[in-house]
Amino acid sequence: MIEGISDAGLSALIGLCGGIALGLAARLGRFCTLGAIEDYLYQGNDQRMRMWLLAIGVASAATFLLIATGHLTPGDTVYFQAPFSPLASIIGGLLFGYGMSLAGTCGFGALARTGGGDLRAFVIVLVMGISSYIMLSGPLGALRVGLIEATALETSLRSYPDALARVIPLPSTAIGLVLSGGLLIWALWPRAFRANRSALAWGGVVGLTIAAGWAGTQWIAREGFGYQDVHSFTFTAPIGESLLFLMTSSGGGLSFAVGSIAGVLAGAFGGSLIKGHFRWEACEDPRELKRQCLGAICMGFGAVLALGCTIGQGISAFSLFALSAPITFLAIFAGAALGLRQLITGFVTSS
Repeated sequence: MIEGISDAGLSALIGLCGGIALGLAARLGRFCTLGAIEDYLYQGNDQRMRMWLLAIGVASAATFLLIATGHLTPGDTVYFQAPFSPLASIIGGLLFGYGMSLAGTCGFGALARTGGGDLRAFVIVLVMGISSYIMLSGPLGALRVGLIEATALETSLRSYPDALARVIPLPSTAIGLVLSGGLLIWALWPRAFRANRSALAWGGVVGLTIAAGWAGTQWIAREGFGYQDVHSFTFTAPIGESLLFLMTSSGGGLSFAVGSIAGVLAGAFGGSLIKGHFRWEACEDPRELKRQCLGAICMGFGAVLALGCTIGQGISAFSLFALSAPITFLAIFAGAALGLRQLITGFVTSS
C-alpha cells in the first residue's frame, strides 16, 4: 500500500481526517442530534433535523454510487454481517435516546464538547466508553449475545433496497439511489432550509465524510496485507476501544476507531478556537453529574445493543439503508423525546 505506513496506521489516518471534519461540523455547523430533536419538539424549528436528514441523504447517495462503481461491497460491512434483531434495535435505541437526554448530548456530541474544554462532557465520554465495553465484551456481553441470538430474524435480507428489488424490477443499487434522492428532496423542500447555507454545507460535509469512511476502509480491506474491517463512523464502542489503546498499547493497536475519536477531539478543538468558544467548564451540581453519568451508562449499553449510535445507526447504517437503521433511528427519537419530557415537564399533565 503506502510505503512506511501499516494498514492499521492508514486506517487510523482515514479515521482521523474524517473525525476532524465531523468535529468541525459539530462546533462550526452546530450539528447535534439531541439539539435537533429538542428544537423540533419544543421550538417548532426543524432546521437541524433537516440538516440531519440532508446528511443521511448525501451519505446514502454517495454510498450507493460507491456500490454502483464497485468501490464498496455492502456484504463486507458490519451492518450486513451482524444478526438482525428488531427487538435489540428497539431496546438499544430507546436506551440510547433516553440516556442522551439525561446526559444532555450523545457520544459524538460529548466528544465535540470535550474538544471545546467541557470537563463534564469528558466525564460522559469516560463513563460511556467503559459502559460500552461492559456490554460488548464484559460482564453483560453474554446477556447481549443471548438476547440477539434469541430474537434475531432468519433472513438473508440486510437492506431495504434488497427487499424492494424482489418486488420491483430494478437493481438494489438503483433503488438505493432513488431512496437517497427522496430523502434529499424531503430535506431540501422548505425554502427556508435551502437558504441556510451553513446547514447545507455542514450537512453535506457530514454525509460525504460517512461515505469517505466506507470508501477508505474498503480500499484498505482489498489492497492491504491483512484483514481489515469495513466500517464508517460511529462513536460509542470506539470510545472504549480508544481508552484501551491509551492504557495498553505500546506502539500498536491503532485503528480507524482510535483515529476517528482523536479526529473529532482535534476538529472540535480547532472549531472552538475559530469561534472563540473554547473555555474550561466543570460540573458544579452533584445531581447534574449523577444524571449525566446515568445517561452515559444508558448510552453505552444502548448503542452496543443496537449496534450503533446517532451517527453509527443514524447515518452510517442509514447510508446503506440497513434494516436496523430506521428502527433504531425512531427508537432513539422516542427515547430522547421521553427523556426530554421527563426533564422539562416531569410527566405532569394538566387536567
